[in-house]
Amino acid sequence: MGEWISDLLNIENLAHARLVATGIVVVVVVAGQLVVRRAAARRIDDSEILFRTQKSIIYVATFILLLLLGWVWIDAFDNVATFLGLLSAGIAIALSDVLKNLAGWVYILLRHPFRVGHRIEIDGHAGDVIDLRVFRFSMLEIRNWVGGDQSTGRIIHIPNGAIFTKSMANFTEGFPYVWHEVPVLFTFESDWERAEEIMRKVLEPHAMSDEEMGAERRIREASRKYFIRYTELRPIVYVDVKDSGVLLTARLLVSAQRRRGTNDEIWRALLKEIAAEPSVELAYPTTRMVIHHPLQIQRGD
Repeated sequence: MGEWISDLLNIENLAHARLVATGIVVVVVVAGQLVVRRAAARRIDDSEILFRTQKSIIYVATFILLLLLGWVWIDAFDNVATFLGLLSAGIAIALSDVLKNLAGWVYILLRHPFRVGHRIEIDGHAGDVIDLRVFRFSMLEIRNWVGGDQSTGRIIHIPNGAIFTKSMANFTEGFPYVWHEVPVLFTFESDWERAEEIMRKVLEPHAMSDEEMGAERRIREASRKYFIRYTELRPIVYVDVKDSGVLLTARLLVSAQRRRGTNDEIWRALLKEIAAEPSVELAYPTTRMVIHHPLQIQRGD
């Protein structure tokens, strides 16, 4: 019985000592982070940098507090190997985003899903890659409120870790051209065959030669990495019928960075050719009403 009471007293004394140590640790860590935050506030004028610095101080203080409390309350910390293991796990959790971005940087350097100068789209953002750093890469944004895949002037910074969790499209990897379509709607009364001839004539100057763009060679190189099979590289016109007329759609290869410029040149030439051709007319949504007079119906009967 005496030994049991002695052990109980030792446990109570140990618990009391740990409670006291816990209080001291909390006070020291909280006071320390307050002192550091005030010192940072006095020396940093930029509000954005100050905000990020103070958030980082809070994160570090929280990690240190948890580490010290674990040292006080968990007997397993007496084992150095266990302590180092738990310390490594804690660091990995606290810095998971940083480590993921670092791993993404290594992956980008080794596997080259994109390079500086490539046009890509990731997580709903599209643009030309202008910088690649250890924790993030930067893009000159296109699209958004600007049409025709042209630049908005904004620079977007994307964490490297997004390469593992977000879908990414590369406009220029392997084959730096994209298919562009120009749909033109003509009236049913138009000579659609003549309209097709006009469109083919307009597209002819935009048909890049194999020597100019190295299309066949580039496709062969891309097909070694991806299952890419293009059998027709020249501009082509497809015919379809819509509610308001005959739809002719021109399809051609253009440089990924020149979609809007090429589209502008094609439409300028098309409008001039159509204006000079009386048998061809552009269509637009129309509604036709046919009214039969009652007297005409009676006479017809």
